[in-house]
Amino acid sequence: MLRKTTADLIRDCRRGVASIAIACPIFGFAMPTYAADDLVIADFESKTYEPWTVTGDAFGPGPAEGTLPGQMSVDGYAGKRLVNSFFEGDRTTGTLTSPAFSIERDYIGFLIGGGKDTQKLALQLLVGGEVVRSATGPNDQAGGSERLDQDSWDVKDLKGKQAQIRIVDQATGGWGHLNVDQIVQTDTRPVGPIRNAKRNFVADATYLNFPIKNGADKREVTLLVDGKVAVVNTMELADEGADWWAPMDVSEWQGKTLTVQVDKLPESSRALESIELMDERKQSDNLYAEPMRGQIHFSPIRGWNNDPNGMVYYKGEYHLFFQHNPYGWGWGNMHWGHAVSRDMVHWTELRDELLPDEMGPMFSGSAVVDWNNTSGFGKDGEPPMVLFYTAAGNPTIQGLAYSTDGRNFTKYEGNPIVGEVTPGNRDPKVIWHEPSKRWVMVLYVEWKGKHTVHFYTSPNLRDWELASITDGDAPGGRYLFECPDFFELAVDGDPNNKKWVLTAADSVYAIGSFDGKKFTPEFERLPGHQGRGFYAAQTFSDVPESDGRRIQIGWWQTDTRGMPFNQSMTIPLELNLISTDDGPRMTFAPVHELETLREVTHDLGAFELTEKDANPIDQIRNQLLEVEVEFEPGDAEQIVFNIRDVMVVYDPQSERLHVDNHSAAAPLRDGKQRLRIYCDRTGVEVFASDGLCYVPLPFNTKPENQRVHFEVRGGSIDVKSMKVHELRSAWKGH
Repeated sequence: MLRKTTADLIRDCRRGVASIAIACPIFGFAMPTYAADDLVIADFESKTYEPWTVTGDAFGPGPAEGTLPGQMSVDGYAGKRLVNSFFEGDRTTGTLTSPAFSIERDYIGFLIGGGKDTQKLALQLLVGGEVVRSATGPNDQAGGSERLDQDSWDVKDLKGKQAQIRIVDQATGGWGHLNVDQIVQTDTRPVGPIRNAKRNFVADATYLNFPIKNGADKREVTLLVDGKVAVVNTMELADEGADWWAPMDVSEWQGKTLTVQVDKLPESSRALESIELMDERKQSDNLYAEPMRGQIHFSPIRGWNNDPNGMVYYKGEYHLFFQHNPYGWGWGNMHWGHAVSRDMVHWTELRDELLPDEMGPMFSGSAVVDWNNTSGFGKDGEPPMVLFYTAAGNPTIQGLAYSTDGRNFTKYEGNPIVGEVTPGNRDPKVIWHEPSKRWVMVLYVEWKGKHTVHFYTSPNLRDWELASITDGDAPGGRYLFECPDFFELAVDGDPNNKKWVLTAADSVYAIGSFDGKKFTPEFERLPGHQGRGFYAAQTFSDVPESDGRRIQIGWWQTDTRGMPFNQSMTIPLELNLISTDDGPRMTFAPVHELETLREVTHDLGAFELTEKDANPIDQIRNQLLEVEVEFEPGDAEQIVFNIRDVMVVYDPQSERLHVDNHSAAAPLRDGKQRLRIYCDRTGVEVFASDGLCYVPLPFNTKPENQRVHFEVRGGSIDVKSMKVHELRSAWKGH
């Protein structure tokens, strides 16, 4: 090693450049000594991996020159090359192992990125052939980044031992690859993340409020209650300057010690210290009045929602569970959110009930009331509400939870109730089949390369056996893809003429018969909604017989950027079957409970409208509207509504309805057309042809534009009746 001169020592004493202080031989004050030089284990700048040992084909013939074909842009690596196991895509697997070396420094630093899987994607330190340290990438969900970040292991306790580095890629799905570079031994801990940072709280308030920064790196956040893991989530924690605050309801753990643990944080992060335990949701002063909050559609207080789940009527309340990410604006952390309503219009959101557990995140499912307590989960004469869900871990299984008060739920200790059929099985819909006195589960399964629906039966909701399989890949194209629903409807309201309806996530449906075990379709691949942004709809079970309606709610894909919430639900829809020349067909109609939102009604009565007439609704201004109109089209070429810049145009010649240039079949019925339009801040839902045509359309309206317009182009029409209702917000009073 190059010796220091006296001049060098004096200069370094004055600069204070080294890391360890000893007595300065010249001036008598403490002077720094020099840390040992870093030892490079591998910088991967060669064209081959020699002398490392390669197995499999994931790592290619040698270190990659950055981004590989089909990969997002890779950055953050050192030099010109790196280990990149995306060679020929995520399907490839293999290992890369270093020669043995002696651990001579306090730390081993490295750059790492790519996929996250602690078992199948790992940079490992081996001593005596055993894994003593391991690291993985940050990405296990869609999106993310290929950036490599600095990380390290503290290996002081291993100094002097012989070791090897092994890079493992045994993952084949999305993000099934790892990026690694610049593996170095050093006595100075590399500036990288703090591992498993923790902060303790005493649960003496209702909510832990987490700071969220949209688009930030996802961190694994574990909540421990008295030292035991309660739930694990990924969050885009704000190191400083939160976009919004995500509340976690911790009221069930009052008086206990809560520990928040984050898998890794930058040294400068203020995320942990920013978490606030309080009785309010932080920054919720304008709750439900946010600029892009739908006012007649349900949306969660905070975070993302998608599929409606577990829709059931129980003890005088409609229960709407839903796929919920309480801690992110995008998809992830699948919980079951929970809201209740007396009328399906005014909703109260409760705490999330099904939290991710060791079996996986909580995917979609359904709910029933076990009136006869066949399951044994009821008590004190109270029939239980039973939830059925997919736990999307490895394996992917079906589980249940139950409650006798509709507020507190217990996951069944005997889960799973149905084991994995294939990794794609999900979304159990359970019904009671009265003729056979059995429970029936309808389950989506990707089976033998096809999209199928499996029918299971059970006497007690706990023990299930396969009864039949319905093929969703019949000639004519795929349908019956995920999120099935199954129910019976009377044709034209005739209780003696009922048909079974099997629907799928995109609302394509089949009509047929069911004997308690096998569904026999008579009409298949029938279109449901004819709009866009509508998915995974489900119907309420256990609606009282005195009501008799089949009521559906769908996931409405409303994109609300800049808000602390994202997505919503459609208005509740009443489903029926009516006769047509082509056979029975399903209709959609708004439930009558929505009429309670009417605040001001403009009744225009009956009149003739020509292309020369002025706009008859020109004076009306409101963000929230319901339009009802019945007309005979006469010789008109087009009947045109402009609802806050959403164009709704009916073409009598083709009998088609165009909503914002989206076209749908809307036949005249008895020579007339009946339109009903609901307009919210987040879009429109349009009903035509007595409900045979339903067009939901998410659309971010401009708050300053409240104009409504009605005109005829070419000829005239005979308006039989027309009403425009200005609506009040369903959230008023919350």
